[in-house]
Amino acid sequence: MSHQATPNRYQGMAYRRCGRSGALLPAISLGLWNSFGGGEPTETMRRMLFRAFDLGITHFDLANNYGPPPGSAEENFGRILAQDLSAFRDELIISTKAGYRMWAGPYGEWGSRKYLLASLDASLGRMKLDYVDIFYSHRPDPNTPLEETMSALDQALRSGKALYAGVSNYSPEQTLKAHQILAGMGHRLLIHQPKYSMLVRTPEQGLLDTLGRLGVGCIPFSPLAQGLLTDKYLHDIPADSRAAKPTGFLQQSEVTPALQAKLRALNALAADRGQSLAEMALAWILRDKRVTSVLVGASRPEQIAKNLAALKNTRFDAEELARIDAILAGK
Repeated sequence: MSHQATPNRYQGMAYRRCGRSGALLPAISLGLWNSFGGGEPTETMRRMLFRAFDLGITHFDLANNYGPPPGSAEENFGRILAQDLSAFRDELIISTKAGYRMWAGPYGEWGSRKYLLASLDASLGRMKLDYVDIFYSHRPDPNTPLEETMSALDQALRSGKALYAGVSNYSPEQTLKAHQILAGMGHRLLIHQPKYSMLVRTPEQGLLDTLGRLGVGCIPFSPLAQGLLTDKYLHDIPADSRAAKPTGFLQQSEVTPALQAKLRALNALAADRGQSLAEMALAWILRDKRVTSVLVGASRPEQIAKNLAALKNTRFDAEELARIDAILAGK
């Protein structure tokens, strides 16, 4: 049964042009990294996608290895799309990536032409799609010529299996070269997906300037630093949190007293702005016009609506920005 979408779903969302392209992305997009794995789609997964779409989120971001197990996020998303959202395909931007390890043997990861194009075909099969809107090289391959990696994106575009090309985790220099190679093939590099948050500011070291100069969009992932930039870790480590788990990207040892002191200070500043810490962290990224959209994850539909509250105030005065920098510097 097709989802009965809210008629006024686009009224509350801001849409930003992706670099100097014709593509518009919602200011907040939904990433399906950690919450869509498993054997069968759950009712919570369905409600999250429906809630996001009804709030004007038109961009859903995946990768071949999202799960766990790898591939299951695409499979679950594809089932829900086919059963409930297929009527709205032309209103959606769907992206996927290839670059990290996906299958055994020497051709199951990195940036070779064989791996990228085989992975794209497999992703389309899992999602039951004829094409994706954006296909990314998920990470640069130190052993494959960048020309070969970009030639795979070129073929994906020429075959109609992808409409736009993107890169993720590329340095400013690699991004510039990828842009030049694709331009020589007659394509525009649409977008870059870097890790960026108040706690991880590497893109400020040349990448954002490069993207702005080239007219390439930017869509940061992990804007809440795996949940650190929420009110979850202000005083302790909750038993049900990511940091409390024995495995994962956020380890308990990272949640130090010094970091918690910074988080509490940031939380106080957010309160002065009438925002939660998470809302301020998203707004802080979106204040930069070089950023097209920011990727958020969720485990419940309610979290998606809360994240959209960040759009009510994305302006920071000089004093607020200086205060944030001082807090992060430990002053």
